[in-house]
Amino acid sequence: MSEKSYLTKEKHEALAKELELLKTDKRREVAESLEYAKSLGDLSENAEYHEARALQAELEDKISKLENILRDAVIVSDSKHGEKAEIGSKITIEKEGAKERMTYNIVGSEESDLQNGKISSSSPLGAAILGKKKGDKISINTPKGAAKYTIIDVA
Repeated sequence: MSEKSYLTKEKHEALAKELELLKTDKRREVAESLEYAKSLGDLSENAEYHEARALQAELEDKISKLENILRDAVIVSDSKHGEKAEIGSKITIEKEGAKERMTYNIVGSEESDLQNGKISSSSPLGAAILGKKKGDKISINTPKGAAKYTIIDVA
């Protein structure tokens, strides 16, 4: 059984477009590279052929991975307004001893992007937050010891 991927509708559409591009244009490019490399002669010592075969294997691996992600995807809404934190929730937390608050969207691992405030539900912090409510306190182990947070808001 495959692991579920949690994706926003936008990310699902972007991955579907990428998959379509890989299956059409990129496959054609790799096939053309293979044909050209075959035309160069002896395949046992043909660097272009071996490189094209490696590119083909990488492409097919990427296509397979995207197909699996999309097949098992669960589309989540960006705008959940529940009491408990779940994938799709926007949460605000405050680290113990810190003055500033941090706001994150909890997303599936395929969309994780800390720079843009998106934490994976499978990250230590994301996993600790799931199921918690406003006012709850959480603690996660870090290389520097336990980090304690208070959940300020769940939207």
